[in-house]
Amino acid sequence: MDNNNTQSDRAALTIDQLPIMTALHMYDLLPDIIFWVKDARGKVIHGNQCLLDHIGVDSLEQIIGLTDFDFAPQHIAKQFFADDQRVMHGESVTDRLEMNMPEKGEISWFTTSKRPLLNASGTIVGTYGISRQLEKTSVALSAMVALKAPVAFIRDNYMHRINLSDLGEVSCLSVSALERRFKKYLYKTPSQYICEVRLENARRLLVETTLPVAVVADRCGFPDPSYFSRKFHQVFSQLPSEFRASYQ
Repeated sequence: MDNNNTQSDRAALTIDQLPIMTALHMYDLLPDIIFWVKDARGKVIHGNQCLLDHIGVDSLEQIIGLTDFDFAPQHIAKQFFADDQRVMHGESVTDRLEMNMPEKGEISWFTTSKRPLLNASGTIVGTYGISRQLEKTSVALSAMVALKAPVAFIRDNYMHRINLSDLGEVSCLSVSALERRFKKYLYKTPSQYICEVRLENARRLLVETTLPVAVVADRCGFPDPSYFSRKFHQVFSQLPSEFRASYQ
């Protein structure tokens, strides 16, 4: 075979000629990128090595056919599933900043993007996405240092009334400086973040307990059940009772 022809053939290779599994395995070379592909029912059909490490399994075969409900806390898995369903209807998620606060107390930062998975005829048949843990980047480190004190205070006291002046004192900042810092790194005010933390914990209690909705509201810092229901619906597009019923 002519060597020049061989080199010419190699140079003519186009991206659409790459075997699909070869393209997918390229994501194994990205140690800080979690990558996954799911079918229309939210079941995993592929994931990279970083995803396996994140979940804590040894092989892809161990998670094929499983869903987020097999890996994540129930209230978080339900939100992942709801996001996937929106993407299945053509929506996209782009570089959403997410902050995870495990029980151990450390803060984990992620940016997540999701897209619809299309077949050859353009029909949406699933979803795919990436999530990047940002602790090791300079921007994320700055955010962690800047928000560590107020975020820890909110995490420990969300069930009580939180005054912004108290939050500023804990952070050694004026209220205005505190608000600027939250808007810079989380794109929201301290009050908005406090509300989100309360709602996230309320969602967890609605799934993990049988407490009445009014009790859940009170335990999560919402003394007015009606206000709690309105805020919950505003964020999750369901009333607390509907959310509990849909999960069950």
